[in-house]
Amino acid sequence: MKGRHETVIDKRPVNLDLASFRWPITAMASMPHRISGFVLFLAIPVVLWVLQESLASQQSYDALQILLSGTFAKLILWVIMAGLIYHFVAGIKHLIIDVGIGESLEGARRLAFLTLGISAVLILAAGVWIW
Repeated sequence: MKGRHETVIDKRPVNLDLASFRWPITAMASMPHRISGFVLFLAIPVVLWVLQESLASQQSYDALQILLSGTFAKLILWVIMAGLIYHFVAGIKHLIIDVGIGESLEGARRLAFLTLGISAVLILAAGVWIW
């Protein structure tokens, strides 16, 4: 019978180097979906404030236009747009899977590549549109 204080040799890795892992494409498409959802959640107050200021008066609308013409504001707008675009495209991917298309491993890989590719093109287009 083993005692309570007997030493157990644990062969699990202690320090994992996450950069050395080779992530599957499905994980590389899933993680940004979660991150973009979090970014969108954090962006809600900013977007609501911008909407409120744009509708308050002509003077606040003009001041908002000046504020949003700056490089930093455009960068924040682009990050919000990128999060919205990626989350939308990944959500469409999930809806496609929900109807039974792409449920196999190979189908999931193809949809993940499509999600990343379509999102990249749309995010770059949004950047060109904003600037």
